[in-house]
Amino acid sequence: MVAASIDEVASRLASAPGGPPVERGRALGPLTTYRVGGDAALFVVVESRAQVDAVLGVTAATGVDTLVVGRGSNLLVADAGFDGLAIAVGEGLADIEIEGVTVRAGAAAPLPVVARATVAAGLTGFEWAVGVPGSIGGAVRMNAGGHGSDMATSVRSATVADLAEGTMTQWSAAELDFGYRRSAIGAGQVVVDAVLELAKGDRAKGEQSLSEIVRWRREHQPGGQNAGSVFTNPEGDSAGRLIDTAGGKGRRVGSAAVSTKHANFIQVDPGGSADDVLALMTELRALVMVHHGVELEVETRLVGFGDLPW
Repeated sequence: MVAASIDEVASRLASAPGGPPVERGRALGPLTTYRVGGDAALFVVVESRAQVDAVLGVTAATGVDTLVVGRGSNLLVADAGFDGLAIAVGEGLADIEIEGVTVRAGAAAPLPVVARATVAAGLTGFEWAVGVPGSIGGAVRMNAGGHGSDMATSVRSATVADLAEGTMTQWSAAELDFGYRRSAIGAGQVVVDAVLELAKGDRAKGEQSLSEIVRWRREHQPGGQNAGSVFTNPEGDSAGRLIDTAGGKGRRVGSAAVSTKHANFIQVDPGGSADDVLALMTELRALVMVHHGVELEVETRLVGFGDLPW
């Protein structure tokens, strides 16, 4: 299919029954935790399944390039921006329902909120998520994890909208095909909600675990403008250790610098450049390859950069 022009896509979105409002030239940087990057040609926020359906009808018919924006905690958009349709999942899809040990959470539900809600309900198994600044949708897509657990441990199914096919279907855990920081969900697919299966626990112990995880995160991970771990950990090793021992800690390219607190975090100065972040990532990969012979894989999702330098 030959993709329709941005003007045609905007017109179709504007006339789609029950569809969300359409914006042009929306800055994407403020929607990410790096807080840098360019604009999206078109931008919508979906607040309900009906609005997701309306958008699906347009994306499937036009073949427009799409970008799904969650809480932006694992996303870096180039300074040049994104010449397509960016789709954010709004608060209307952030509901949390708990029945017994089963939890259904909307894609926009923040992980720390879900973690605290499950502990308050006397459940255990999702405490680890209190320190992860993402949403359920993005966490399912990348199989987010920490403190010895991940989404694959508790996700039983997810509702997934396919922007190219125009369909919305239920995926089982087997179909999600979770792996280390990955799933079968592609860039052109949107998680609408997920069903978790946890276990009965002790609320007091759960709240203690939440406090310990939050305290650990504050002590060991930097604040400021960053997107968490930049590189995935190679099998049997730590990306942060490899970068540190290769001399990468504190290294800077323009407005981007490797954290002096944790070498697998890149922090950006206010008003900085996404292109500087990419240049620093590239430099770190080369540095680790020279010193350790290990090729680091980027965990951050990179958008709008064209052909990457590796």
